[in-house]
Amino acid sequence: MSVGATATEVAVIGGGIAGCCAAFHLAARGVPVVVFEKGAFGVGASGVNFGGVRSQGRDLAEMPLSRRSRELWSRLPELIGTDAEFTVSGHLKLAYSDADMVFLEGYAERAREHGLELELIGRNRVRELHPWLGEEVVGASLCVDDGHANPRLVAPAFAAAARRLGADMRDFTRVTAIERDGDGFLMKTQQGAARARWLVNAAGAWGARIAEQFGEPVPLEPIAPNCMVTEPLPAFMDRSIGICGGGVALRQTAQGSVVIGGGESDVDMGKERARPLAAVCQTVLARAVRAAPRLAEAQVLRAWAGVEGDMADHIPCLGPSATAPGLVHAFGFSQHGFQLGPAVGEVVADLVTKGAPRVDIAGLSIWRFAAAA
Repeated sequence: MSVGATATEVAVIGGGIAGCCAAFHLAARGVPVVVFEKGAFGVGASGVNFGGVRSQGRDLAEMPLSRRSRELWSRLPELIGTDAEFTVSGHLKLAYSDADMVFLEGYAERAREHGLELELIGRNRVRELHPWLGEEVVGASLCVDDGHANPRLVAPAFAAAARRLGADMRDFTRVTAIERDGDGFLMKTQQGAARARWLVNAAGAWGARIAEQFGEPVPLEPIAPNCMVTEPLPAFMDRSIGICGGGVALRQTAQGSVVIGGGESDVDMGKERARPLAAVCQTVLARAVRAAPRLAEAQVLRAWAGVEGDMADHIPCLGPSATAPGLVHAFGFSQHGFQLGPAVGEVVADLVTKGAPRVDIAGLSIWRFAAAA
C-alpha cells in the first residue's frame, strides 16, 4: 500500500451525473467513496444537455437500465431532496412519412417486450390533440411516462446528497495519474494521492483514455451536442418532442422558454470545451420550426454546447473491466446519460457490494469491443 495516500474503498473519476449518482448509491450503502472531478460537479455534459428523461427511442440494450432509472426519477424528492424540475410531460416522437410510421410501429413492438408501452397516433388524431404541430407531421408515437428535467440541478443535487451521506466529494481536483497498486488503484491528484480497492471510470468523453490505459481501447468520438433556448412564450407545447430519425428535440419549460436540442458543434479537447456554431444553430432552428411553426417568430436568447463521448455503436460502456479486476466502467453515454444516470449509479453500487447488477447490462459491457476485434 502506498504510504501517505488517502485510503478509501471506492474512487470515482468524474463528477457528472454518472459519478455523482454512483457516489450517492455507494454512500447510501455505507461504502467509503471519494469522487474526483476536475471542475465543478455537473458542469460538463451532464449539466448542459437537452434535459430529456425518456425511454422512448432508447436502444433495446439500454432498456432494462432505462426503465429502472425511470423508477428512480420518480423518487428524486425522497432520495436527494429535490425533484430537479422533473416533469412528466410525455414524449411525442413525430413521423414525417409513412416509412417513419412503419419504423415507429416496429420499435413499439420491440419495446413492449421490455415493458415500455407506446401509443401510435395517426395524422388526424395527432393534429387534433396537438394543433400547434407542423403540417408535414403524419403521425407520432407517444410515451406518456417520459418527460424532462433541469440538467443544471440534477448532478449537483446528487453530489450534495452523497456528501450528506458521508461521501468525500472533491471538486476542482484533477486526477493526473492512475496506477495499479497491489490489489487496488493509486490516483495522483493536484491535492495529493488516494488509494482505493475499486476504481469507477465515469470520466465521460475522457473515459476512453482510462480504459485504454488498462488495455481496453474503445471507439469513442468526442462530440458537442448543441442546445438553444428561446424567450418565454405562452404555454403551448404540452409534450416533449422528438423526430423520427433525430435532428431536433423540443420542450417547453414552466417559465415558457422552449429548449431546442439538435446538431453537433465544435469540440476542442485540448482546451476541454465546446462552443455552438451559428450554421448548426440555423439548421436546427429550421427543423424546430418545421415541427412547431409557432417558433418561427421566437427570439433565441442563447446557445451552448458541451463535450460528450459518443461510442461507435451509440450506447455506453457500463460494467466491470475485462482486464483489470476492481475497475468499473461507466462512460461513453452517447447523449443518453442524463436519463440513465440514477440507475447507472445503482448499477455501480450493485457491482461493488453484490458483484452483479439488478438489471441486465450485458449489452453495454466494454467486452463487446474486444469480442468484435
